[in-house]
Amino acid sequence: MTHVIDGNEVADGVREGLRDCIDDLESAGVTPGLATVLMSDDPASETYVSMKQRACEDLGIDGSHHELDPDAPADELFDVVDELNDDPGVHGILVQMPVPDHIENEAVLRRIDPIKDVDGFHPENVGRLVAGDARYKPCTPHGVQKLIEAADVETEGAHAVVVGRSDIVGKPMANLLIQKAPGGNATTTVCHSRTEDLGAVTRDADIVIAAVGVPELVDGSMIAAGATVIDVGVNRVDADTEKGYELVGDVDFESARERAGAITPVPGGVGPMTIAMLMYNTVKAAGVQEDVAIDLP
Repeated sequence: MTHVIDGNEVADGVREGLRDCIDDLESAGVTPGLATVLMSDDPASETYVSMKQRACEDLGIDGSHHELDPDAPADELFDVVDELNDDPGVHGILVQMPVPDHIENEAVLRRIDPIKDVDGFHPENVGRLVAGDARYKPCTPHGVQKLIEAADVETEGAHAVVVGRSDIVGKPMANLLIQKAPGGNATTTVCHSRTEDLGAVTRDADIVIAAVGVPELVDGSMIAAGATVIDVGVNRVDADTEKGYELVGDVDFESARERAGAITPVPGGVGPMTIAMLMYNTVKAAGVQEDVAIDLP
């Protein structure tokens, strides 16, 4: 039978491991601190930030939240980031994306002190990841690695296909898979909107990671028998439900499940891991900045 990978269960395991780390930090007089910044009235962004703050509260991380008027000038946002950079009680900073159109995303990412960039998106941290010396692995790709590990799937020598080339998931995912390190050593192919005959590529894969943002793009006919399928996509599609929509992934779950050896559902797969790995990076950041040795899970 196909193994449906339970992201909630794996995320719970990560959080339990982090509790021991937080206890060690507390013994050294350190409380990890994460600051979130929201400059949007988008309901989805508000929900994401609320979930991150609840995760902090659950673990005993000192979470602080800062909201700005979406019409405010860029300098107001930069001033908040500068204050958080200078605050020794804040070990991690997360500016919820996207920011308003009059502010460049890249300018915001560059403004965050790299040692507090727990998203792992500052150019310095991206460079370190590519060089094989990651300070903080981006949360979603790192969470995917944890899911693959939890399913006892070997990446070394495997052919992994990443469908999507975003800076947030696709590119860092491919970089993690090719690293000479645990969870890496895979022969990795990156596919995207210009790839011809996507199915011919994915059918040759031992591991397929779909992160392109197209509802149910990858179906069972595009999966090799026994392959591992990780679905990063979260898409709203119209449905006859109370809300008028349902969430589906980039993979047609039912048809892919018939072929795959292991697969993640949507919801309940990759999603819980993203927040768990944000907590992981925040705890790691506290240890790095306060020079306290901790045994991360």
